[in-house]
Amino acid sequence: MQSPSVHAFYADAVLFDMDGTLTDSIAAVEAAWGKVATDLGLDPAYVIAATHGKRAIDNLAHFRPEIKPHEMDDEVRKFEESILFFADAYNLHGNGSRTGLCPEGSVSLPTPLESGENTPDLSMTPDSSLPSSRSSSFAAISSRRPSFATRLTSRLTMTTLPEASVHDSPIIEEDGILSFETPHSYAPTDLKAKSDEVRQHQLEAWQTEAAGVDRSVRILPGVKRIMGSIPEGKYAVATSGAKTYAYGCMTRVGITPPRVTITADDKRLKAGKPAPDPFLLAARELGFSASKCVVFEDSPSGIRAGLASGATVIAVCTSHERSKIEGIGAHYIVENMESVKCGVCEDGRLKFEVRL
Repeated sequence: MQSPSVHAFYADAVLFDMDGTLTDSIAAVEAAWGKVATDLGLDPAYVIAATHGKRAIDNLAHFRPEIKPHEMDDEVRKFEESILFFADAYNLHGNGSRTGLCPEGSVSLPTPLESGENTPDLSMTPDSSLPSSRSSSFAAISSRRPSFATRLTSRLTMTTLPEASVHDSPIIEEDGILSFETPHSYAPTDLKAKSDEVRQHQLEAWQTEAAGVDRSVRILPGVKRIMGSIPEGKYAVATSGAKTYAYGCMTRVGITPPRVTITADDKRLKAGKPAPDPFLLAARELGFSASKCVVFEDSPSGIRAGLASGATVIAVCTSHERSKIEGIGAHYIVENMESVKCGVCEDGRLKFEVRL
């Protein structure tokens, strides 16, 4: 058997993509985009493939062109809150909460009250209207009312998880009460008149659907070791996720977001990946030229962005098969970061060894 070859090179700093590179939240992301696809009557597989590695703002603008510019920031935030909710549901309300065990590569999840801004509010404002089938089922709530996650947690202490599968889609009413889309149409007054028993059944059904699958965020192999080998100020994160999602994912797996973390909602960005703007901005904020940096990426659009920035690109096969990314032009392709070592030279440069 041919032994693996080791390639060495030097760089000034490292620019990490986040999801699919540092963290794996693919199950939660796909659930959230799948919900968007279902609401729009589109094939979830198509929408999931089309959105990977791109900013939510760009994806929502493409698939939901009815969103007005002044509404987009709020829509992005609501969408990213739904990702984090899918990621947390199993361990907060499903089998994970009963076993008390966290998946390998994850950390203990905070309760909605403990997590602060990293677990955003997930319910509707009191004066908002009933969400249409073209909008997210998750929205923000005024700070004057308890968050949806908090109210759900309180309700879950009074019920058990049913075993039956549920196929109805959850929606949130004007007053924040959960209901389901069914073949029947109910007026708001009719819904409010439903008995506590019916409402309890609906809550249990929603709990089964949302918490029945473990979609926890996980840290990927080799990430902790390689991030720990790079001095502070020598690495940054440049992600297609906005701040809610990016900071939420990293903190959930024990990664402290670095000082330079470029998120998709950074107003200094003119474009997201596959444009090089996120990596160029990250390198500039660190004080280095992107051409002297290393980019770690997993998606085709991210690899293209890294190459366009002039950086040396190491592609990891953590979210795509090698055949899907090997023709794009990455300088190195590895299975994951376990194949990469980084050391610090006396002159401050970083020495990389890539095992191929």
